[in-house]
Amino acid sequence: MKKTIFLIQAALLAGFVYGQEFHDWKADFKIADDFGKPVENAAVTVYYYPSPQSNDSGKIEGLTDTNGVFLAYHHDMTYGLRFHVQKNGFYTTDINQDFHGVFSSNTLNHNLNLTLKKIGKPIAMYAKQIIFIKFPVYNRPVGYDLEVGDWVGPYGKGITSDFLFAENHPDANSGYTFTIAFPNPQDGIQSFSAADSEKGSDLRSGHEAPIDGYLPQYVQTQMPDQNRNYYFRVRTKVDHQGNIVSARYGKIYGDFMQFTYYLNSTSNDRNVEFDTKQNLIHVGRNDLPVKQP
Repeated sequence: MKKTIFLIQAALLAGFVYGQEFHDWKADFKIADDFGKPVENAAVTVYYYPSPQSNDSGKIEGLTDTNGVFLAYHHDMTYGLRFHVQKNGFYTTDINQDFHGVFSSNTLNHNLNLTLKKIGKPIAMYAKQIIFIKFPVYNRPVGYDLEVGDWVGPYGKGITSDFLFAENHPDANSGYTFTIAFPNPQDGIQSFSAADSEKGSDLRSGHEAPIDGYLPQYVQTQMPDQNRNYYFRVRTKVDHQGNIVSARYGKIYGDFMQFTYYLNSTSNDRNVEFDTKQNLIHVGRNDLPVKQP
């Protein structure tokens, strides 16, 4: 469960200063599953924070009705809201609401249509969180082994190149360029972003990686965007006509080079629901635990 608490500095709240009257706020939830069916009896908790310096909060709790609807409201000077939705058999959703310092009236209305994703078949995967990784050499591709979680030799303990990372070290005559390529035909990568109704879900991705749409190369020239995520296909084998015989699928949360990757261990299985208790990769003493499915 994500524990992030949303705080907004008072200076960002234009016109909302000490001594001004309190504002009513209302949060109207409509919760549905992956197929658009209303989710009844989902537990909703709304936390509201009285000041930007305080971690203390009030909260309103309740259950969605037969239409998947829940309404919360309060009269308070509120600097931030956090919405937490859970039900057995579904992935938890946790959202922080940003007011952006805009108060068009005395009542703040939040209409939230949220998708509560069903838990399918979480599986063991090779998963690793990478906060910082230093390139062993610049201006030429270096292989990275997702099963081992390291550069391939001679730069690390890796054996099989899944990704070919290349970073162009910028100088006075060139800008920054980061490239991901692949060693096999039909290997590839594609980016994705969570839909608005799915943002905040513990399962940021779909239940399965797509069957097609993979690009053989990805070039990044701008700053990383941590809202960007990826599906990938590696270790692909093809027949004489170029048809895929076997491949391994996975996903990436975050952007390069600060990201978490997940690799399915079974060929031709596109399932990307990670069982957080079954990480197949050896986690070193200094590695961070992978907590998201």
